Amino acid sequence: MTPSDDETPKSHHRPGGFQNRYNDSVTRNLSEVLRWRWDASRRGLPPLPKAPTPRVTPDLGFLHANATAGVDMVPTVTWIGHATALVQMGGISLLTDPMFSERASPLPFAGPRRQVPPGVAPGDLPRIDLVLVSHNHYDHLDSASVDALKAQAGGSPLFVVPLGLRDWLARRGIDNAIELDWWQEHRIVGPAGDIDVMLSPAQHWSARGLTDRMATLWGGFAVFAPDCHLFFAGDTGYSKDFTDLREHLADRQRPETGGGFDLALLPIGAYEPRWFMTNQHVNAAEAVKIHIDVAAKRSLGVHWGTFELTDEALDEPPRSLAHEVKEAGLQDDEFFVLAVGETRRIPRR
Repeated sequence: MTPSDDETPKSHHRPGGFQNRYNDSVTRNLSEVLRWRWDASRRGLPPLPKAPTPRVTPDLGFLHANATAGVDMVPTVTWIGHATALVQMGGISLLTDPMFSERASPLPFAGPRRQVPPGVAPGDLPRIDLVLVSHNHYDHLDSASVDALKAQAGGSPLFVVPLGLRDWLARRGIDNAIELDWWQEHRIVGPAGDIDVMLSPAQHWSARGLTDRMATLWGGFAVFAPDCHLFFAGDTGYSKDFTDLREHLADRQRPETGGGFDLALLPIGAYEPRWFMTNQHVNAAEAVKIHIDVAAKRSLGVHWGTFELTDEALDEPPRSLAHEVKEAGLQDDEFFVLAVGETRRIPRR
């Protein structure tokens, strides 16, 4: 199935780029960036974490066996670190926002440095069939990681990306790519049945340099396989986009056909200071709102503990999440975190 247009008017398109649906004041100007960085330096932020980001040895034997199990594949998620997760569902292995490099930066000697090694090294991954890229910021779209996936045995995985990023991949020699607009879908014929991939709206922005701000699209992904429905939010501020998504999928996720998402990957870190970050990055309380808005059965908190990007301590997000989960009356296993390298099995749909 090729990407198909939704009938919704393209109000998020603008000359030379894109805009958010509900808030077009997401990006910050240079004076605001300098104010933030000066204040953080003056106050000694971010504080040191109280404990290192937890890490476990990955179960590579299981992951590789599961990758070739076809219809017998067990739906699973493995946290690689930051927004990178290995999800096995529908007979395929997919990666979200692959980032394995030492720095989240265009420069090898400067920029945020990785604080914990990837949970699974690129060379230890099972064959990756599908890569979902939410947007082009350096901590989500990494050149060396993309090149490593292109060079995997058996050839490049399929990359599904927002509008404007297929050319970037083509310049790196990757032709196996599909780009989507919000609400568009692409169908994959998997070993366990058809898998539909949809790009959903998010409230964020894009840029890899000084002159390309908002030039390419951003978003989240909804992935529909017979055994699992997955939602990956990418980077986002809180907005009505998530109740819109639930309404958009109401017929597809009726209770009698399995209900809402079996797993959501939701960001819980990089949120301080709120005056600077609130329109572009959710905090734990807002992540819980998204979990509820999209009717997720369970959610994994990602986008924390790997790179120091903002003013909160690396280990603050999971503590904040635990508090917000309790405040919302959720069970611990409804919205959880994993150690880097840890795998969680997901009940079949």
